[in-house]
Amino acid sequence: MSTNRLNPKMIALARESRGLSQFELAEKLNLSPAHMSRIEQDFREVGQHHLNEICTVLNYPEGFFYQEGETLPPALALRKRNKVAQKVLLPVEAEVNINRLHVEKLLNAIGLPEINLPILDIEKVGSPAEAARKLRKLWKIEKGAINNLTQVLEENGLFLINFDFNTDRVDGMSILANSKFPIVFSNKRSLGDRQRFTLAYELGHLVMHLYTNPSFTRDISHEANEFAAEFLMPEKDIKGDFKDGVTLNILADLKRKWKLSMQALLYRANDIGVITDNQKRYLINQFNSMNIRRREPAELDVARENPMKLRDMITNYKNKQKLNVKQLALFFNSSEDEFLSKYS
Repeated sequence: MSTNRLNPKMIALARESRGLSQFELAEKLNLSPAHMSRIEQDFREVGQHHLNEICTVLNYPEGFFYQEGETLPPALALRKRNKVAQKVLLPVEAEVNINRLHVEKLLNAIGLPEINLPILDIEKVGSPAEAARKLRKLWKIEKGAINNLTQVLEENGLFLINFDFNTDRVDGMSILANSKFPIVFSNKRSLGDRQRFTLAYELGHLVMHLYTNPSFTRDISHEANEFAAEFLMPEKDIKGDFKDGVTLNILADLKRKWKLSMQALLYRANDIGVITDNQKRYLINQFNSMNIRRREPAELDVARENPMKLRDMITNYKNKQKLNVKQLALFFNSSEDEFLSKYS
């Protein structure tokens, strides 16, 4: 939704999305840092001349800065490596919020869809694995490997976006549109096996933690990992696949079947008691000696899954409103090339 008054929070959001500090943007606009700070805190009005310069420097149309709203934190813990610099995370979270604004604008224009996302409090259902089993049953997922996880999530009301985090240290994160509709972002740079585990990990957070207020003593990241493992590799379905033992060749064959990494399958074998901790360590050493721990053999790569729901909704809206691409980009308060790079 837009307003007649410039929203200084949108200036901060646009700046952060370009990876600029207040000081750096002030320099580009020939303003003092104090002046820039007062603008973003709404203590000083922005003249048309400076607004034009802000639009040029940050490459957003003027309408972007008249949107209502503010930056929201990701809904839950994001899936990332142990240490990620704030300078890396800030533009990522800003871009995630801009995508959230796009989804909210679209939903407000076309109406709110249905969502089928139950609340599965593990203090009631018993464990993350039991929550995963319950969700597979509620969603009527057949036993065995899930062929297209993205399709399953979209059919149940989630919005998925393949997103370039400009780093390989962040795998995914979620945010809510209109305080209700989950948008799950997965890193375009991840291979398909990692993408699938990331989506299941974020799903675990959404169903187990979003509305249940887990205590600070719980390791919700570990719980999301447990959920993802059972959701993607149900113990009762995968256990028989290890009847001939666990070797690198067997893990390679199972990767093709389950569309998950050899390492995820190895850890799963250990989790369900098929191999001991010592056997797991031995196989990890084999990964290291063959130099395939960080990058498994390319011939085993799992193709990334492509979300369709949001793009189809945008296309339907464009056709219904008889908009050209330029008009559609302006509807989303975006430049034409940036809009095309996100949604074409």
